[in-house]
Amino acid sequence: MNWLRKVAFEECAVTANKTGLVGAPCSSEEGTACSNSPELARKPHGVASGSCGTAREVPPSEEHGACGSIPVLLAPMAGVNDIAFRQLSLELGCDITYTEMVSSKALSFANEKTRHLLDRAPNERRVAVQLFGHEPDTMAREAAWIESEMGDALAYIDINMGCPARKIVKKGDGSALMTTPELAAEIVRKVSAAVEHPTTVKFRKGYAAGEDIAVDFARRMEDAGAAAVAVHGRTAAQFYSGCADWDVIARVKAAVEVPVIGNGDVTGGKEACALVAQTGCDAVMIGRGAQGNPWVFEQVRAALNGEAAPALPTPERRVAMAHRHAEILSKRIGNNLVYMRKHVMWYLRGIPGASKARGELNQCVTLDDFDRVLEQLLVDAARIEAEEERYLAC
Repeated sequence: MNWLRKVAFEECAVTANKTGLVGAPCSSEEGTACSNSPELARKPHGVASGSCGTAREVPPSEEHGACGSIPVLLAPMAGVNDIAFRQLSLELGCDITYTEMVSSKALSFANEKTRHLLDRAPNERRVAVQLFGHEPDTMAREAAWIESEMGDALAYIDINMGCPARKIVKKGDGSALMTTPELAAEIVRKVSAAVEHPTTVKFRKGYAAGEDIAVDFARRMEDAGAAAVAVHGRTAAQFYSGCADWDVIARVKAAVEVPVIGNGDVTGGKEACALVAQTGCDAVMIGRGAQGNPWVFEQVRAALNGEAAPALPTPERRVAMAHRHAEILSKRIGNNLVYMRKHVMWYLRGIPGASKARGELNQCVTLDDFDRVLEQLLVDAARIEAEEERYLAC
C-alpha cells in the first residue's frame, strides 16, 4: 500500500520517512501489517459519457471492488476550498482535502489573511497544503514553517505547477513553471529537503496549446524528490475547455514509480471508475465537479466500492446544504457573506426557478438575505413542478 492511501484512509501515521514512501509496509494501530491492494486492470470494459461529452471506459460493477481503496481527493481550488466546503466534502466521502493555494511570498511577509488559509475544519484531521511561487528558497522556508505550525495536521505539501490563471502565470508561478523545468525541479528539491512530510506536485499535460510534456516533467519531479504527482489532462492554454486527456495520465503512471493522481472531467461515479480503469491512477481528484455538489464524493465512493449509487440530492437537500455552508462560514467570518454568492448559485443549478433567483442572489450579503431567497426559491420550484405536472396530465 502506498503512502498516499495510508494518509487518505488513516490506517497508518504519516512517518515522513523519505525512503520507502512508495509501497512501504507499516503497522496499524492493532500492530498488523497493512495489506497491499490488488492491481487494477486497464482493459476496456464498458462506456460512460464523460462531462465533456466523449465516451469513457468503465469497468463492470463486479470489478468495482478492486477500486475500493482508491482515495478520492478534493482538488485545490482558489476561492472555492473554504473551511466550510472542505468540511462538507469530508462528511460526504472525500478522503483528502486541500487548502486553497497559498502564496509562499505572502507567507514570508507574515500576511495574516494568507495564514488563515491554513486553518482546519473541525472534521479535518489532516489537510494537504498547496503552495505556489517560483523562488525555491522562499518556498522551502515557508514549507518548513507550515510544517512546524501544523505538525501532524499536515498531510503533505503540494506545489502548484498547474494553475493557468494569468495573474499567477505572469509572475512565473503556477503552470508557468512547466516552461522552466530546471527551476521547477530545484523548487521540489529544496522543499522536499526542508520538510519531513511528503512533497507532491500538481501540473498539467503541458503549457502551450498542443504541448504534451507531462511524462518528461513527471520524471523530473520524481527525480527531484516528489513523493507523488497529480496530473490534469489539459494544457494551461486550454484552461478548462475541451476534454481532459486521460491518456497522458496513463503514460505518466507508466513512467514513474511514485503515486499518480488523476484529475480532469470527473463529475460522478462512472467517470471516476473510467479514469481509474483507463489510467491505473492511484487516486482520483475532483475539482469543478464538486462545486455546489459535495455529493459527488459519495457518488464516486459508492461507484469505486461497487455499491449502489446514492440518490441524487433533491432541491430541498441542495437548498439545505447551501444554507448550512453559509451558516458555517458566518460563524467564522461574520455576516458579510458576499463570497457565498457563487457557491449558492452552484448549489442551485438545475432547480426550477434558479435562473430567476440569480439576480436576487447577487444582492445577498447576510445569512438572512440568502435564507429569504432560498425559501422563496423552494416555493417557486414547487409551483413550477406542479404546473408542469398539470400540463403533462392534459
